[in-house]
Amino acid sequence: MPPGWAERLVAPRTGPLRSLRHRNYRLFWTGNFLSNVGTWMHQVALGWLVLQMTNSPFLLGLVGFVQFAPALLFSLPGGVIADRVNRRRWLLATHGTMLVLALILALSVSFAVITYTEILIIAFLLGTASAVNAPAYQAMVRDLSSREDVLNAIAMNSIQFNLSRFIGPTIAGILVSTVGLAICFYANAASFLAPLVALSLLHWHGELHAASGSAAERMAEGIRYLRGHKQILLLVSIVAMVSLFGLPYLIFLPVFARDILQVGARGLGYMTSASGGGALVGALVLATWPHERRRGPLVLAGTLGVFSGVLLVALSRNFHLTLLALVVTGAAVVCSVATVNSLIQTLVPDNVRGRVLSWHTMAYFGFAPLGSLLVGWLADTWGTPAALALAAAGPLVVTAGLLVGVPWLRRLQ
Repeated sequence: MPPGWAERLVAPRTGPLRSLRHRNYRLFWTGNFLSNVGTWMHQVALGWLVLQMTNSPFLLGLVGFVQFAPALLFSLPGGVIADRVNRRRWLLATHGTMLVLALILALSVSFAVITYTEILIIAFLLGTASAVNAPAYQAMVRDLSSREDVLNAIAMNSIQFNLSRFIGPTIAGILVSTVGLAICFYANAASFLAPLVALSLLHWHGELHAASGSAAERMAEGIRYLRGHKQILLLVSIVAMVSLFGLPYLIFLPVFARDILQVGARGLGYMTSASGGGALVGALVLATWPHERRRGPLVLAGTLGVFSGVLLVALSRNFHLTLLALVVTGAAVVCSVATVNSLIQTLVPDNVRGRVLSWHTMAYFGFAPLGSLLVGWLADTWGTPAALALAAAGPLVVTAGLLVGVPWLRRLQ
């Protein structure tokens, strides 16, 4: 490689990896990457376990609902917490809790004493810890980089998440088909050690922006901010639409792998990895997106791509075509959702950023379980492919309407 190539990668304003020049952010990024590899191994193994135990798309969707429903209940309080407490200490507490819960699940599966009800309980508790963790986690991305690097830091965060989403399911698919399910859950439990170590090594004490008033008053302040800023409100609504009608496809991939395409657990791993690989491509696009270039078109193109991709997944009966559709869908989700995140991070003042990000978190994670429940209910009646196709068709038309009818969205920078 030519001399100085490493310096060019992290050069201020122009380097594609420029946010990684900040030591604290580099540690944070690495710890969460390793943790997310374990999380995606957990997701693949859990979906396969539930489908084996119940043979029911609806009960599979119910696990997805229970796992992500806490985002609807606890994301907004999590945003208030993110603006009131030392974020590093809060993340240490939430990651430690998730480690314990993941270990309990691994032991229960290993000794073959797990029941469907216990899976629901553990999924709900893991979802709760994740929901109150997420706003502080997202705010830390900005805290540990710099204002000029915030778009790149968000893109790099997307890269680590989706790189793990590519690696984790591939490993899980191979392990489930050769060794068994339990090892994936043990790997997830062990992976939580990585962010705990990274957070402990940070040279950062945190800056609190808490104002006077109760938690309810500060939550209301975040609501007033959204109501007074229609652009931010519409962006959050787009994320909610993607979550409600687009993201449920991930929950039902085990049904497509086993019953529609008949490719087994290893095929399921490849399908989940294809989605993650596409998301990685989307994150790379976002990481190299010039700071001065408009981001509104990226949001609209990504949202159109999400629902077009899900529709193709629903209609495809060819494994390789399905993989291609999953790559497109994964890339499109990042271009839509992560770009909205970057706009919020740059447009919203620091003193309410945690609370506004909690609405983004609730929209992204909180509406997905409702979509999983809806698609699961429709799937029991019409079949999973028809249910996904119905879920994607309407929002595709709505997004086309936004493209034509809301010109300021196309000009948003």
